[in-house]
Amino acid sequence: MKIKHLELYTDDLIVKAVGFATATGLSTMMDGGVSHDQITRLLSKQEFTSKDPWFAVTPSVRLVEQEGACLIFDGTLRVSKSINS
Repeated sequence: MKIKHLELYTDDLIVKAVGFATATGLSTMMDGGVSHDQITRLLSKQEFTSKDPWFAVTPSVRLVEQEGACLIFDGTLRVSKSINS
């Protein structure tokens, strides 16, 4: 799986921070340009950690980095209704 797919998945997680991110949702967002199966295979190939999204966004952060600025991460978790059923 190409790094491009990991970057897309990371972007999707950021975009969906107020909702739930899914491989199907990402595929839909990309108009089928990346399939559900491609994302599922990517995620099953290795165990990702909290460092992986940081490595994915670091180049963008460095472009806008300036002295005195701060970067805030919100680690809010929401429980899915399907988990409680």
